[in-house]
Amino acid sequence: MDAKAGVRERLEGARDELVDISHRIHGSPELGYEEEKAAAWLTEYLDDAGFAVTKGACDIPTAFVATIGTGPLHIGICAEYDCLPAVGHACGHNIIAAMGVGAGIAAAKIADEVGLTITVFGTPAEEGGGGKIKMLEAGAFDGIHAAMMVHPAPLDIVELPIIAADHFDVYYTGKEAHASASPEVGINAADALTIAQTAIGLLRQHIKQTDRVHGIVTKGGDAANIVPAHTSAHYMVRARTIGELTEIRERVRRCFEAGALATGSTVEYVDSVAPYAEMHHDPRMAAIYRRNAEQAGRTFVDLGPNSDRMAASTDMGNVSLKIPSIHPSIGIESLPAVNHQPEFTAQCIKPAADKAVFDGALAMAWTCIDLATDEDERNRLVSV
Repeated sequence: MDAKAGVRERLEGARDELVDISHRIHGSPELGYEEEKAAAWLTEYLDDAGFAVTKGACDIPTAFVATIGTGPLHIGICAEYDCLPAVGHACGHNIIAAMGVGAGIAAAKIADEVGLTITVFGTPAEEGGGGKIKMLEAGAFDGIHAAMMVHPAPLDIVELPIIAADHFDVYYTGKEAHASASPEVGINAADALTIAQTAIGLLRQHIKQTDRVHGIVTKGGDAANIVPAHTSAHYMVRARTIGELTEIRERVRRCFEAGALATGSTVEYVDSVAPYAEMHHDPRMAAIYRRNAEQAGRTFVDLGPNSDRMAASTDMGNVSLKIPSIHPSIGIESLPAVNHQPEFTAQCIKPAADKAVFDGALAMAWTCIDLATDEDERNRLVSV
């Protein structure tokens, strides 16, 4: 039996287990850095499969590193398993987790035979917490020659458009007063936030098409009859590259400063996580993944010249700046539902999503084999 047939056979035998993992994580959604159940289920499964598992990797309780094989080419497969507030697994990280461990256990079957070392990385808090960035900084990815993961979406896309992003919190401080009896002695921090949001709305007319600005109010005041002295917001800015973030971030911050100036309040910024970089898909790895996914029965779409209008962000971009990486999407037949909608959450345990778990794991495992057995690719990656 050749290596790819062996991988498929291993996955066929694990299909029900992988779907069960996906559904369990979906049914117990956990926010970033709180993914205790998901991390436990995944590490237990990998441990049973013979991986050397390190729990609580990089001093992050819900991160893990699981390795098997002794081959010269060391490939990392990233698993995500955090959810979104309120809408649960509306980005399908339950599918990502099951695909990641599925690809890992399948590739493990033939790792030594084809010259592979496989590491499955449990990467918490992708949704704004930057788990991969912290693991990168802690050295978890040192010695990895290539990295990959697959993300559920409405459609299969080889080089998913992924742009850079920055997250920050804004805090205004004013002065309380009785809103009716003595409003003139108050300083309204809520008005400062209103002015800032109005200015940002006007700014959107004059930013690049590849830039994004969006956020939420996290505190608007305490009572209607008290002039708000403390308000806050969480905002994100995005740009085509991490280098272009500086300009849009500074323009947005001037909008917040305008609110402070107009009301007499003070403003403070707190960066909640290191900036997310744009994704640099390794084109040769992407082409190999596409070929394998098509052989598994997947059909890809070309987004064309307007692909940047569909751009999102992920901390996998930071990995791609250090290591040759890919981050394709896999379709789950969700339309008209799209990522981050509750309707998409519901789609993430439907039959098409369960099929994506198998297909994505198979395509990644086959890609690992091709990278290891193609002498040019293996030498290229090992020498990077």
